Amino acid sequence: MTKTILIADDEQDIRDLIAYNLTKEGFAVETAANGKDALEKLEIKPADLIILDIMMPEMDGFEACRAIRANPKTANTPVLFLTARAGEVDQIVSLELGADDYVQKPVSPRVLIARVKSLIRRFDRSEQMPTLALNEKVDSDGVTIDKMSYKVYVDKKEKFFPRKEFELLYFLASHPGRIYKREALLDEVWGRDTFVVERTVDVHIFKVREKLGDYGKRIETVKGVGYRYVL
Repeated sequence: MTKTILIADDEQDIRDLIAYNLTKEGFAVETAANGKDALEKLEIKPADLIILDIMMPEMDGFEACRAIRANPKTANTPVLFLTARAGEVDQIVSLELGADDYVQKPVSPRVLIARVKSLIRRFDRSEQMPTLALNEKVDSDGVTIDKMSYKVYVDKKEKFFPRKEFELLYFLASHPGRIYKREALLDEVWGRDTFVVERTVDVHIFKVREKLGDYGKRIETVKGVGYRYVL
């Protein structure tokens, strides 16, 4: 099945170059000149992966990513930032907003395509995460995690979790008491061919704890090691 990639970049030459190379690899491609245009196109036609520049007129990439993650229709769509901004702060902000990869311009088409394919493989695999049967739940005093519907209930009230946040919580809660290093969590939740940094785990843990409220204390930080879920 052909995968659709949406490219949002205000530079026509870059859009055309990326679109040309992705099309050669068998992808369907949609393009947008800014974040606002990208969101409008996503409402009409969903994408399997979104490539965002940061510096764009009308709505920049950060704002667009925030809106993408806030919309249940697009919350689980992988987002790759492709930008000339090289600062560590920009990379951290992108991860905190829910981006899945961060690539600095200039980048060769071959490298970009490899990153795109890696992200798509990773997300395709996560659809079939086999830790528990799909109809099973992790139910622990006040928190219910339903793998079949990808829903989380806190004190019987549904809380929205984007896919990676859900899978991270689900994995930890499925193995209560066991300590996992960040690297292990990246392997289990994001996939072994991931390009994202270990900081990604910290950002997602923070968001999961925040949504769990008082129950967020169940995800313990084991200093110098990693994280565990305790009852």
